[in-house]
Amino acid sequence: MATEVMAGGERESRPGRLARMIQFFREVRNELRKVTWPTFEELKKATTVIIIFVALLGIVIGLMDAGFQFIFVKAVAKLF
Repeated sequence: MATEVMAGGERESRPGRLARMIQFFREVRNELRKVTWPTFEELKKATTVIIIFVALLGIVIGLMDAGFQFIFVKAVAKLF
């Protein structure tokens, strides 16, 4: 069912919600066909790099947390 829209005094037909949704999914499928997907080797390398980076970042944040906790506990203990 098409709805009519007034545009500058003239009636203009616009596709219904279902037709627009179908068109959207067709466009999505066409865009996905253009995507260059990584090979399995590229995927393994990228995953390894990400896991190593996250682990190192976790270690750095953990050490900073422990260091700040030690500093602030000592600082508060000296106040009392």
